[in-house]
Amino acid sequence: MKILKLLTLALLISFASSVNAQTADEIIANYFENTGGVENWNNLEGIKMMAKINQGGMEIPIEIVQLKGGKQMTVIKFQGKEFKQGVFDGETLWGLNMMTQKAEKSDQEATDNMMLEKNDFPDAFLNYKEKNYTVELLGKEEIDGTEAFKIKLVKEPLTVDGQKEENVSFYYFDAENFVPIVVQSEMKSGQMKGQMSESKFSDYQEVDGLYFPFSMTQGLKGQAGQPIVFDKIELNPEVDADAFKFPEEEVAPATGSQK
Repeated sequence: MKILKLLTLALLISFASSVNAQTADEIIANYFENTGGVENWNNLEGIKMMAKINQGGMEIPIEIVQLKGGKQMTVIKFQGKEFKQGVFDGETLWGLNMMTQKAEKSDQEATDNMMLEKNDFPDAFLNYKEKNYTVELLGKEEIDGTEAFKIKLVKEPLTVDGQKEENVSFYYFDAENFVPIVVQSEMKSGQMKGQMSESKFSDYQEVDGLYFPFSMTQGLKGQAGQPIVFDKIELNPEVDADAFKFPEEEVAPATGSQK
């Protein structure tokens, strides 16, 4: 009888795990179906997002460009000038040092971690099994007054100070509309290392058949974040490939002659 009970328990656990995995897949499938369909997401070549952030009462326009293959950049427009940050051309990661006003390449570790994200355009959940990512449904929770499914996404490990570390994010999908409304992940470096970053998404709108959040807030879990409001989102934009290239400093030609 004891063996029978153990077998029954094992079958129940196995069945629960199967249903759990299937339910996670169903949530993800509903997400893509409700936001335009897997085929349309797979056919997307690029996104350009125009937004505004508020700093000390001043609205600062920014542009975010993301292309299939991993190329991306953020352009900040301030006082008639453009400043590029988080620029990745597929091989080199760089940005403008605001103190020196010169472009600087990121270290190899940061660049290697960025390389891991090349397959995440336009969404980490798209074809996630082919990327060897795993998902796990952790149940339902109420977050910011909304009932949501909590899904754990595990991607390829990151390298932090020369050591491999888990690359885990927690997504909260609106239980009614099956769209992400909150994403949380542990910060792996910097002054905030060990704390949970949190991004919140709302105001989903249609853009050429696909749905995107036009409002988001980024910050630390449990704290007020930085709101970002998108004015316009353009799909498959034409972007000059040179815009992603690291600007090598020009060496002034030698003057005079040597004798």
